[in-house]
Amino acid sequence: MMLSWFTASAVGASDPPDVPCLTLPLQSAPQDITLPSPAATATTTTTSSEAQPATERAPARAPARERDREKTQSHAKQETMKYVLVTGGVVSGLGKGVTASSIGVLLKACGLRVTSIKIDPYLNTDAGTMSPFEHGEVFVLDDGGEVDLDLGNYERFLDITLTRDNNITTGKIYQSVLDRERRGDYLGKTVQVVPHITDAIQEWIERAAMIPVDGQEGPADVCVIELGGTIGDIESMPFIEALGQFSYRVGAGNFCLIHVSLVPVLNVVGEQKTKPTQHSVRGLRGLGLTPNILACRSAKALDENVKGKLSQFCHVPVENIVTLYDVPNIWHIPLLLRDQKAHGAILKGLNLMGVARNPELEEWTARTKIFDQLCDPVRIAMVGKYTGLSDSYLSVLKALLHASVACRRKLIVDWVPASDLEDITWKESPEAYKDAWNSLKGADGVLVPGGFGDRGVQGKILAAKYARENNVPFLGICLGMQIAVIEFTRSVLGLHDANSTEFDPETKNPCVLFMPEGSKTHMGATMRLGSRRTYFRNTDCKSAKLYGNARFVDERHRHRYEVNPEIVPELEKAGLRFVGRDESEQRMEIVELPDHPYFIGVQFHPEFKSRPGKPSGLFLGLIAASCGQWDGVLCYGIKAITNGMSNGPSVTKSCINGNASKFLNGSCNAIPMNGNGVHC
Repeated sequence: MMLSWFTASAVGASDPPDVPCLTLPLQSAPQDITLPSPAATATTTTTSSEAQPATERAPARAPARERDREKTQSHAKQETMKYVLVTGGVVSGLGKGVTASSIGVLLKACGLRVTSIKIDPYLNTDAGTMSPFEHGEVFVLDDGGEVDLDLGNYERFLDITLTRDNNITTGKIYQSVLDRERRGDYLGKTVQVVPHITDAIQEWIERAAMIPVDGQEGPADVCVIELGGTIGDIESMPFIEALGQFSYRVGAGNFCLIHVSLVPVLNVVGEQKTKPTQHSVRGLRGLGLTPNILACRSAKALDENVKGKLSQFCHVPVENIVTLYDVPNIWHIPLLLRDQKAHGAILKGLNLMGVARNPELEEWTARTKIFDQLCDPVRIAMVGKYTGLSDSYLSVLKALLHASVACRRKLIVDWVPASDLEDITWKESPEAYKDAWNSLKGADGVLVPGGFGDRGVQGKILAAKYARENNVPFLGICLGMQIAVIEFTRSVLGLHDANSTEFDPETKNPCVLFMPEGSKTHMGATMRLGSRRTYFRNTDCKSAKLYGNARFVDERHRHRYEVNPEIVPELEKAGLRFVGRDESEQRMEIVELPDHPYFIGVQFHPEFKSRPGKPSGLFLGLIAASCGQWDGVLCYGIKAITNGMSNGPSVTKSCINGNASKFLNGSCNAIPMNGNGVHC
């Protein structure tokens, strides 16, 4: 169980507890690659004009010297990648991912371009086949990579688009080394953990760090690397060794290690205890890595004498010891780091003091204050299969949060186990059945997220039916859309045995089918994954308006089953509109009930592209419809530019359904929305 960053009132009382790559020669060990020192880079970097013979150079004009110096300095900065490594000690679940993301936010606020890498020491090739109960949600990237949920934190905090190569696993590393061995790339040598595995890890880090992730050309300035697990874990030993070699190779001034550790407070004595952190740092140093900065997790700020003791025994300057104490919401973490001058310690360690500016976090600070001051609630019933672990739906929760903050509402999530809504639960556990239905009926809106397997499906169908018949705002995602189609087919068309072939392969009325290109024998990376384009049949529908009247949107997918296209004409005659389809017109992507206040199902996962301050349009629509602000959202939409791509702001005021007099507590400020067609 993760140690929570939040207080009990953070989200709601009903929450559960909580590109071109730099490719290195395969036969060469990393020790053969010479990286210039920062000083050498700064003095030897040349512009294109300096590379010409002296007789061909144009004389430099005096007024341009300062500009040339700035260009050279910027070019030198790009030539040498800077690395920040975040490790964890004492216990797992300290929040290394949030810490790494917050460090990225701080460095980005200093004017630097930032990319991120997550190292997961498990043997799985990726997170795609792991249970949500085991490891939280599977986050999906544009390129179809199924990765650790921490990459979702990186994308949300830094507003970047990562690739599957930004997630390194033991499985990927060993697979790549064994593939090389089979090809004969090692020329008959004995393949060993050192140097072959450790070399492969370093090569991968350097390749991934050079991939542009922010929409600009060229590599970033700083790469933030998070090492999963805890120092001392057996499975992470090859990565520790590789990172020790890597820090020596790139040299001082290009590598900064931040160690996240726990400083507990024993209730008996009420004293902050430093021994766990001391032992953790001692273990880290014994493995060849020395921390530059200590980030100490604690219930409250560290006392000065505690910092002094840590400094003395861990050999870290007092000014490089920061406290990450419990806060109302995780948006405070970058501000905590800034207030304790963590950026100064990092920039000093990376020799970037003369390059970066003071952090500019005014917008982030304002958004955090708004979040803290929210009081008017909006209650959403989350009807799912994995409600016992909130991390199973982490991106959905964050997307709801982004939308609720935009609408100035305090989000309260009522977790409704789908199976508790079923009749069998009424017989076996009447109290659980009663609680589930009370939560559903007391909600302002209903959300049915994705999932796999038949457990709880009937409960989800009942939730969709309740929302449809009672005009309660409803959003179904992936399986949630398929559930809505099944319910409509049964209730409206009268085909009571209608089902998905996932749940009943022998059904006579299949309204959801297995995709023909899918595999039933191999589970990993065989679904329809990654960013796919959805075309709106017309813009006179709610979802198109939420995407700024775009002709199409690109959203991320992760599914094996799809709506049966043969039943679509009959469903549309009965009033269900399939307003979004793929380029073939045979794959249903978005479904709506036009006469319902808000009833939308989507085959894709819009939650993966929601950002703080840039909520997903579909989630914004759900929250707005749930708290009476729907007309305001339509009045102040944001329309996409650059052919539907989400790269650039364009605020378009096009009032559709009246005025937004009640929007944002009387304010008609535009709400920034996100999605590939809507970006701010």
